[in-house]
Amino acid sequence: MGEPLAKIMSVKPISIKEANEFIAEYHRHHRPTVRNNGKWALAAQDLTGEIFGVVIASSPVSATYMDGLTIELTRLCVKEGAPKGACSFLLSKCCAIWRSMGGQRVITYTLASESGASLRGAGWTLSGTVKPHNRWQNKSKADGIERARLQIYEVMKHRWIKTLQEAV
Repeated sequence: MGEPLAKIMSVKPISIKEANEFIAEYHRHHRPTVRNNGKWALAAQDLTGEIFGVVIASSPVSATYMDGLTIELTRLCVKEGAPKGACSFLLSKCCAIWRSMGGQRVITYTLASESGASLRGAGWTLSGTVKPHNRWQNKSKADGIERARLQIYEVMKHRWIKTLQEAV
């Protein structure tokens, strides 16, 4: 068994703009958040301070989860060759931060083609499937704000949830 993750990597807060710049360069299938949207972001770094992963925490996109106690991780991205466990490490740090702020749940989504191994490794539960939709077009008609038609809207996704335990 290798070194504990905390001995080979650490997290630091970064701006959402910086996280989005990282996402623009390294994310496999998603673009940065629109207008640098989010509540806060974290970067995972090695012992030399080189950043190899980021995560952005935001208010939930779906009104169903906008209860003030739930946060959504809208972007998670690590460079190819990042230390094993980097995604689970970032997920766990976000959950610890949100729990310390009084949060009770964290949600995120993966493409149906992705395994979810990092989420399962961090204790998350698969809570549902989101089918492809075109509701973004309906929102554009309703509020007049043009939304990009992205290929990501045309694929099935899995919703994952982590229910946070009270800190003891």
